[in-house]
Amino acid sequence: MTLPFVHCRLLLFATALFIASCQSDAPNNQPSTPVPDEVAEVAPPQAPQPETPLPQAAPVVNLAASATTILLQPQVPILCYHQIRDWRTSDSKQAKDYIVPTERFEEQLKMLADSGYHAILPDQLLAYLTTGAPLPAKPVMLTFDDTNLDQYTVAAPLLDKYGFKGVFFVMTVSMGRPRYMSRAQVKELADNGHVIGCHTWDHQNVKKLKPEDWYTQVEKPKQVLEEITGKPVNYFAYPFGLWNKEVIPELQQRGFTAAFQLATSQDADAPLFTIRRIIASGYWKASTLHGKMTGSFQRKDAPMAL
Repeated sequence: MTLPFVHCRLLLFATALFIASCQSDAPNNQPSTPVPDEVAEVAPPQAPQPETPLPQAAPVVNLAASATTILLQPQVPILCYHQIRDWRTSDSKQAKDYIVPTERFEEQLKMLADSGYHAILPDQLLAYLTTGAPLPAKPVMLTFDDTNLDQYTVAAPLLDKYGFKGVFFVMTVSMGRPRYMSRAQVKELADNGHVIGCHTWDHQNVKKLKPEDWYTQVEKPKQVLEEITGKPVNYFAYPFGLWNKEVIPELQQRGFTAAFQLATSQDADAPLFTIRRIIASGYWKASTLHGKMTGSFQRKDAPMAL
C-alpha cells in the first residue's frame, strides 16, 4: 500500500529525531580538537635488564684437615715478585734477581696466559689443599712482597691485561713513603679483587722477634690492613722467607690461616704455615721461568706456549 506524501514526511522526521536522540545520549570521550600537551606519550619498549650475578660462595676450607692430607696434594706453583722495573746501572748482580724488568715481566705473564694457566688466590689454594676442591686447569699463584710502588703502577695493570689476580704482602711501615704504595692504593688493589696479606711492620726476621715485638710487627699491621681494606687479612709472608716451628703458634694465635715462605721444605706438622714459593728472577726468560715452575713444584701437566 502506498503511504500518502504527508505520512512519509512525518515518518522521515520521526526517524531523524530518534537518531539524533541516540547520538546525544552516547558518551563523548574524544575532544573535538586534541591539544598537543594532552596527548599521552607512549613509553618506548624497555630493554631487558641483565640479571644481577649472584655472589660466588667463598671456597670451603677445612682447617682441621690433617697434615698428611695437605701434603699429599700436588703442589701449586707459586711465584714471588719484588720490584717490577727496568734495571739501573747502580743495581748489583744480586739485586737483579729481585728486580724483574717490565718487558720481561710481561713476557712471563704472556707465557702463563698463552699456556693456559689460571691465577688462583689463597682461599682457593687452601680449599684445594684441605678438602680436595677442584682448581682451574694449570693453576698458578702470583705474589708480590714489600709494597713497592711499581707493583701498583706497573704490575697491577699488566695483571689486569692478562686477566690475572695477585696477592700483595704489605709491609705497613712503608705505606705512603716515596717509591712505596699509599694506603689508598693498597685499598684499591683489594677493591679490584686482589688479596692483601701481611709482611710485618718493617720486614723483621720473625725468628728473632721477642715476645713484646709480636704486637708491633705482626698483630698491629694485620689490624691496620684490615681497617684499610675492610676485609680480613688471613695470610702472612715471612720476611726473607725465614721461619721456624716456634713462630707458627704466634701466627695462629693472631688469626692467620696460612703463611708463605720461600723454597725450603714444608713443615711436616704445619704445612699450611710453610707454603712454598720461588722467587721469579729478573734474569729468567719466560721459558726459564716455566722450567723452574714445573721442576720445583712437580707439576708436569702444563706445557708452555711457544
